[in-house]
Amino acid sequence: MLSIVNSFGLNGLNGYLVKVEVDVNRGLPSYDVVGLADVSIKESKQRIGSAVKNQGFSYPNEKIIINLAPADTKKEGSLYDLPISIGVLSATSQIRALKEVLGEFSFVGELSLDGSLRKIQGVLPILISARSLGIKKVVIPLGNASEASFIDGLEVFPVSSLKEVVHFLNGELNISPVKNVSYDYIKSHSKMSGDFAMVKGQASAKRALEISAAGGHNVLLIGPPGSGKTMLARAFPSILPDMTFEEALETTKIHSIAGCLDSNVGILTQRPFRSPHHTSSAVALTGGGSKIKPGEISLAHNGVLFLDEFPEYSRQTVESLRQPMEDGTITISRSMNTVEYPANFVLIASMNPCPCGNYGSTQKKCKCSPNQIHNYLSKLSGPLMDRIDMYIEVDGVSYSDISSEIHEESSVEIKKRVDKARQVQVERFDKKKIYSNSKMTNEMIKKYCKIDDNCNTLLSRAFESLKLTARAYNRILKVARTIADLDGSDEIQQEHLIEAINYRSIDEKYLA
Repeated sequence: MLSIVNSFGLNGLNGYLVKVEVDVNRGLPSYDVVGLADVSIKESKQRIGSAVKNQGFSYPNEKIIINLAPADTKKEGSLYDLPISIGVLSATSQIRALKEVLGEFSFVGELSLDGSLRKIQGVLPILISARSLGIKKVVIPLGNASEASFIDGLEVFPVSSLKEVVHFLNGELNISPVKNVSYDYIKSHSKMSGDFAMVKGQASAKRALEISAAGGHNVLLIGPPGSGKTMLARAFPSILPDMTFEEALETTKIHSIAGCLDSNVGILTQRPFRSPHHTSSAVALTGGGSKIKPGEISLAHNGVLFLDEFPEYSRQTVESLRQPMEDGTITISRSMNTVEYPANFVLIASMNPCPCGNYGSTQKKCKCSPNQIHNYLSKLSGPLMDRIDMYIEVDGVSYSDISSEIHEESSVEIKKRVDKARQVQVERFDKKKIYSNSKMTNEMIKKYCKIDDNCNTLLSRAFESLKLTARAYNRILKVARTIADLDGSDEIQQEHLIEAINYRSIDEKYLA
């Protein structure tokens, strides 16, 4: 007897409908899966057989053929355990629900040997895709219920075991769908770690990071060890604008696929802060692998990617950042598939200026030779450094700064100014699908970053003396536009441009 059950597969961030066709007929006992199934799906025979028996049902001792359609698309993961087992039980008349009723549902879930359902990865993008395809009812594992609570227009039934699903479909058990939870309520109960009030001194660095947060600009912190670079970077997310619900959903989809989502909350309420170790590989950073999982730059989407000890990363790893820093996406191609993940992040990188760390410091003497300093700084290529908007010099903190009882400005106060400037940008780029100055195209720069003759002369001199590139020229104008927004100015003034140029002026000192 043939049974057809709806399920879903994942291709990047998008789900697609999979028809699980189960045919149980007389013949020598066998279990065959066709339709480009991976090893974890073919191994489902053992899990499903044990689960069906341990839940008190009869497992057919017959010829079982399972087809996963569309047959030309590779299927991966253990999420097909539940729909296959439902198909087997329906084909053997142990589920009495009519085909029309069964066709209203879609099923995803991994089975344990005892028949209980385990949490799976990627439920959120599956549910969003199911809703867009007109699916009204989805059965998922109980462990994924929190992810489903933010999706409306869809009835999602959380279950803990195979027996519950069968009794539910047979009308012997009533299961209530997941209740919707307000995103604003969850966000109001979340706490942000890090505060600029805890960072003593470093007023110029704090000012630069405020500009970065307001315009979404990439930053490189350069200074000796112990000067507070890491503390500044870790406090940076606390002044970023709040995520919108759309941003939260998009970011949560990536974390759901990667399997690093907090199951107790079900959605990200704070912008992600990713800080991979400098021994991380290029694949770990960009994503990939046999199943093409998102990497650190995609997990940092709509948030911050912090790369501490920047020159210590391998050349291949840091150079892989160049394309996603420009495009805001990363395309990963393998022999069987090509996946595009979003990678719209703010890069905060930190580095020592030399092997001993004290080159350029006013407090300690550098012990490195000019050749050692050159070799250390040359680990970072010119094209990569050109994609960073602001270079910030961070020197050591004096004892008087550390011991001072003066209260530093808190992140809450800084964030108010950032939010105000970002709102100006949202209104400026209305309906253009960008939300910050850092994402302006060349056409937008010409329109929104107009400067007068005095500013033009100033920028021309800086372009020649600092030997800037066309990309650096555009980035200076973008930063100047953000500084003007923070100042509440409609036009870029000379002081705004001077400050933006100063954030590129240490090219000559460190990177020439």
